Amino acid sequence: MEARRAADRALEQARSALLSGELQHAADHLAGALAHAPTLPETHELLSRLAAQADGGLELFPLAQHSSVGRLVARAHLLAAAGRPEDGLPLLAAASGHSPAADWAGVPWVGEPALGVRIEPGVLVHVVMRLCTSVGDPAPAPVIAALQPYLTVVRHAIAAHPEHAMLLGAGSALARRLGESALAVDWASRGARARPTKLAEIWLGYAFRSAGRLPEALAALRRAVAHDPDDLSVYADIAGTLADHGRLDDALAWVDRALARDPGYDCVVHTGARLRFKSDGDITHLVELADFIRDHPDESHEHTDLADCCRDIPWLGGAPAAAPLPKGTVTPATAGDPTPDAVRRLRRVATLSWGHPPAAYDAAVHLMLLKPLDLLSLLAQPPADVAAAEIWACLGLLHHGVEEPWLDSTRRRLLLDLLAGGLDRVTEAALFALIVSAWIDPSARDDVATVVRARLSEVASRPGARSVAELALATPGLDAETRATALAMTRVPAIPRQRGRTRTRLLLRWRRG
Repeated sequence: MEARRAADRALEQARSALLSGELQHAADHLAGALAHAPTLPETHELLSRLAAQADGGLELFPLAQHSSVGRLVARAHLLAAAGRPEDGLPLLAAASGHSPAADWAGVPWVGEPALGVRIEPGVLVHVVMRLCTSVGDPAPAPVIAALQPYLTVVRHAIAAHPEHAMLLGAGSALARRLGESALAVDWASRGARARPTKLAEIWLGYAFRSAGRLPEALAALRRAVAHDPDDLSVYADIAGTLADHGRLDDALAWVDRALARDPGYDCVVHTGARLRFKSDGDITHLVELADFIRDHPDESHEHTDLADCCRDIPWLGGAPAAAPLPKGTVTPATAGDPTPDAVRRLRRVATLSWGHPPAAYDAAVHLMLLKPLDLLSLLAQPPADVAAAEIWACLGLLHHGVEEPWLDSTRRRLLLDLLAGGLDRVTEAALFALIVSAWIDPSARDDVATVVRARLSEVASRPGARSVAELALATPGLDAETRATALAMTRVPAIPRQRGRTRTRLLLRWRRG
């Protein structure tokens, strides 16, 4: 409803400008109306009136490096009205790539069979592949509905060019994302027959996989490997496909084959770490992957394997369900109330979830402009409306004195000071921050593992020890015996919290510098 009201306001302003002869102002408001409601008939009627008064209107919507989506869409419609729909479609597709769930292409001219005949197949392939990179596989339901008109264009184009292998393959990729698995298989099969290449076999393999036809999918992907044995991304695809169907040993064999060719190939490293973690649950694989990501910032494309593995695991992907721990009280020497700026910065980053421990560290970088004493004040008086305030304040401490070697660092000393004492939210948060430091800094791992091991032993029989056990399981380099103890502690019911007063922790060693 809000979008419709915004479109109506923009239309009213456009009508007024058009009546006054202010064509550019009318165009600007029309672009705004299209951005809010791309298929509203009133908008298209007014666009036609503007075009009639401005010699087609194209000069009012010039292409620029940072053209708004509304301007792109308006120009696309005017190009179609001028008899050039094949030039307008790429502009609509650019808008769809920006906001895939919006119905940019739900207009009559896109569904005309003539468009599929007029548009050059290579141009349409480029349009379709850009769309595919902007949506998931499969796409969510709103996106499927919004992108159906493009599939219609592909149908008409394939009818006009039935042997165009690239068009068939790209069309298959789009059909697969839109839930048309049978159509995807048909088009990809025809493309592979018309021109058997590595890419054609990959498209066919993906189409078979989406249709649940595993043997055919694997056969096609193996043929892709035969076309190009050095393309290790296909090895990773085969491994992922096998793992998804419960054939983990076979999947890891393909990972090993690829790593034998190139131990540093990013797709295979990510896939291998994910599958090995799936196989044995050892976070060492994830820590090694985090190290690889840190040491190889220029990867071929974005990977989500680390976050996928950490998701829903306590502390690896986010704060666990609220543990029965006291709030805890911190009273740093000479600390006052948190400043408004400190609270504002904390609100900006605080959340109950993060992709993985290094991602939590990266997110906390926004707190580096706060002094340590400000962060300690946030611990002393955590804002009630901020999620996991203690966790993020402690993560903020990790960003201070990063040039100092870990063992002699201020950040280590402050976190250990916070860790002293019983079990509460602050000690829990401090321990997590120490563990995050071990994820991002290999030189801290032995020290942090020693701290965690001692902490687990110290609190093993206390209420709330389960939370420490979960933290231990997220600790890099923890010895097998301690990990087994922690695992056993997480498998028994949590001990109910005893009522009692929260304690005060006085950080006598901290002074304002």
